[in-house]
Amino acid sequence: MKVLAINGSARKEGNTTALIKHVFAELEKAGIQTELIELAGKKVRGCVACFKCMKNKDKKCAVSTDYVNDVIEKMIEADGIILGSPTYFTDVTAEMKGLIDRSGMVARSNDNMLRLKVGAAVVAARRAGAVHCFDTINHFFFINEMIVPGSIYWNVAFGRNKGEVEKDEEGIATMKNLGKNMAWLLKRIAV
Repeated sequence: MKVLAINGSARKEGNTTALIKHVFAELEKAGIQTELIELAGKKVRGCVACFKCMKNKDKKCAVSTDYVNDVIEKMIEADGIILGSPTYFTDVTAEMKGLIDRSGMVARSNDNMLRLKVGAAVVAARRAGAVHCFDTINHFFFINEMIVPGSIYWNVAFGRNKGEVEKDEEGIATMKNLGKNMAWLLKRIAV
């Protein structure tokens, strides 16, 4: 079993990465393989509404000049997907939104190819807006018929500067519990 995490932060190895690593630690304890993709520094554009994915049905976005098709391929191979984002003006980053829009259109154009995969949101926030960011990611999972495990609170932790999320004890506990619940769910549905 494998879980792919995609970090939409513009800051590599920042707070969102730290939170994902807490989830990964629990998944790895359960024997689940993990992989992290950081979109920082990678070109990711939004959907151009060409609808070629609906016509081609080749599990790819027709826009092939950036990194998105590489990520979509890894999403298809994974049993579970974590989408992580810092909160930018109460929502996901532009890169994460581009990935959501394009991979979502490709998935829905190809018989809901993400259906029944396990999905989890991980959100870092300085102060507010995290719930909307969390909702954006979960809406992606739900429209793709994915299964979403819960935790002891919403999957959000607070910190602005790099490493500050480590001081949010409840946020870290939430991520660890999310990893445990995600591992449990993955093993249950694999039977």
